[in-house]
Amino acid sequence: MNFLELILTAIGLSMDAFAVSVTDGLCCKDLQKKHVVSIGLCFGIMQGLMPTIGFFLGQAFTEYITAVDHYIALILLGYIGGKMILDAIRESKQKEPEPYHIHLKTILMQGIATSIDALAVGVSFSALANIHILPAALEIAGITCMLSITGVCFGKRLGQKCGSYALFAGGLILILLGVKIFIQHMFFS
Repeated sequence: MNFLELILTAIGLSMDAFAVSVTDGLCCKDLQKKHVVSIGLCFGIMQGLMPTIGFFLGQAFTEYITAVDHYIALILLGYIGGKMILDAIRESKQKEPEPYHIHLKTILMQGIATSIDALAVGVSFSALANIHILPAALEIAGITCMLSITGVCFGKRLGQKCGSYALFAGGLILILLGVKIFIQHMFFS
């Protein structure tokens, strides 16, 4: 795998993390620099860690990983998205809406949910003769981190214009992303 192929793989892997980071920026009213950095680092680390784990697990566990990865992503993203939608509905009934706060636990669950497919990519990397997993994982992590930070900042700007609908839209986006991952793995892989 050459350098350009690895960059394209990293960008492809980071698209789910980018979408979720846009959603985080869209919904979190009190977004601070520490949140932006936490999201970027968490998503980047998870995207770099998962292919490394997959690489060392190798071919022996490929069918087990791919058999459940889409269920995990669907459940985690569905849970987070559903909670956001319920919060948006509750907020619309209140005179004084409560701000949506993003917590480390949520960021970690999102990081895991968006990087499960990278585990399978790591398994496929183990079958390639010319791949060095550490530089590949670092490249994937770096690209994901940069795109996630960009996504959060973009989402924040968009969220300031969308107002109270942002939380509902963000939850819906997460649920649809989970469904997309599930359908893609069930019917198109």
